[in-house]
Amino acid sequence: MLAVKAQNWSESSHRFLKLCADSGNVEACYTLGMIRFYCLQNRGSGASLMAKAAISSHASALYSLAVIQFNGSGGTKSDKDLHAGVTLCARAAFLGHIDALRELGHCLQDGYGVKQNIAEGRRFLVQANTRELAIVLAANPSAVAPRSWLTCNPHRHAAGGGCPLLSDFGCNVPAPEAHPANQFLSEWFWGRNGGIPGPGLRLCSHSGCGRPETRRHEFRRCSVCVAVNYCSRACQALDWKLRHKVECTAAERWADEDGENEDNDMVNGEEAMEES
Repeated sequence: MLAVKAQNWSESSHRFLKLCADSGNVEACYTLGMIRFYCLQNRGSGASLMAKAAISSHASALYSLAVIQFNGSGGTKSDKDLHAGVTLCARAAFLGHIDALRELGHCLQDGYGVKQNIAEGRRFLVQANTRELAIVLAANPSAVAPRSWLTCNPHRHAAGGGCPLLSDFGCNVPAPEAHPANQFLSEWFWGRNGGIPGPGLRLCSHSGCGRPETRRHEFRRCSVCVAVNYCSRACQALDWKLRHKVECTAAERWADEDGENEDNDMVNGEEAMEES
């Protein structure tokens, strides 16, 4: 667990975390890698630390490297490597990483970086949601699942903080807790720049993510309201279920000021979010 908060980050805390990473602490490698890559903009060193953690089968590191490959983060649009992203995502999914399972499921359903296989993609989405529910139940072993989790009510989540699972289950579970590295990223950018990582750059709209764009128009936007943007399909899926489904309204598109467009717009919410 990362004890230091973003607002208290200092050279001494940086040195301590580096000592932990140098001593072989895989979690420290991943966390410091995320901080260096996104917060300190030391892309090479940050990616190397995440890769070091990934070699030790750190699922979150594998998934984060997949997100970097999907977006070409730290480089240009031509640096995207969808096949590498899918490969890393598959390894993280094999280790049980829920976001990786969800991401891989959407990639298979859409044929994004991999040959389209709708049935297999659906299977991964079901598995992601099953694991999501299992984690919540494991955290409350002495309690029976509340009736509200097992009652299918498509409108209930609009007012609460729950995250509805696939209609196959008809369940509603609490929102997943963000990884300490993601919490640090969110605190860093909201605390220092009011959620603006740089001129023309945007944060991922999923509150549990914290990843910023490393270049303009890097992330994909919701094609209905064009008001939110996401670093990944997994973040879009979670934010859609938690918040955006009830907030999304059609809006007129505007032209990008510099004319740049990475063709990252999402399809409309209902078509993309078969999980909800």
